[in-house]
Amino acid sequence: MGTELACRGVSIDGSDWSAAAISSAPDVIAAIHRDYLLAGTELLTANTFRTHARNLKAIRKEGKAEQLTLLAVKLAREAAGETAWVAGSQAPLEDCYRPERTPSQKELETEHHQMAEHLAAAGVDVILAETHPTIREAEAVVLAARNVGLPVMVSFVCGRDGRLLSGESLSEAAAVVLQYGPLAILVNCLPAESAEEAVQELVKVAGKTPVGVYGNVGFSDAQGHWTQTDAQNPAVYAGHAEMWLSQGAKVLGGCCGTTPEHITLLRRLIEAERNSDVPSRD
Repeated sequence: MGTELACRGVSIDGSDWSAAAISSAPDVIAAIHRDYLLAGTELLTANTFRTHARNLKAIRKEGKAEQLTLLAVKLAREAAGETAWVAGSQAPLEDCYRPERTPSQKELETEHHQMAEHLAAAGVDVILAETHPTIREAEAVVLAARNVGLPVMVSFVCGRDGRLLSGESLSEAAAVVLQYGPLAILVNCLPAESAEEAVQELVKVAGKTPVGVYGNVGFSDAQGHWTQTDAQNPAVYAGHAEMWLSQGAKVLGGCCGTTPEHITLLRRLIEAERNSDVPSRD
């Protein structure tokens, strides 16, 4: 969503990032959702990544957290119709890339419960706990989802070494959230070329729970500068995804820098995988 908003001329420079567009450019958000639906997606993620009250406090809009969440989900739902699921993004309260800024346990429990209530009221099909760099915050989201009666998918963000940005192991993180029965366990917001090891680690511990990946087409260096990789080419990204499938991944998507064209090729891979599983009539 952030990538597409920027590409379509919508500013995402403020502290509320993509959430600003919910009020300023809802038509653009709706068009992005429709383009991804046409590309073949089976799950649209509502633009709620930054609609936590905490995220909106810097611009004195914390009182509009529920209103913006409801509108973001409405835009996704109208685009999805009966064709796709709608996931409510439930991101870290602070910076995805700064695990040391993770709030206290009490704050996590209180604020994530509020966010989960907003998403439930908006009518999402599933909560997507995404881009989480710490185990304890991901677990807080899972518990909040359970408390409001919604299923949850959990996605961690890893460094290029395959560990959570907190330094915790991915297998340890998976073990903690798997005890709550998530619909899927995933990694996201890591370079596509770096995801193979993460998939292998998750498949080893996930049992029957589906494993998934939605990666980036680049990475940020130590100075915070973005470096594109050849995965910006949808065919190259799809090549990585084909490897993830061969390793046992069942859920494919795209994160920073990916486009509807990337999703089109992923859908073809998924369809080919499904068709290969159909017994021959011979």
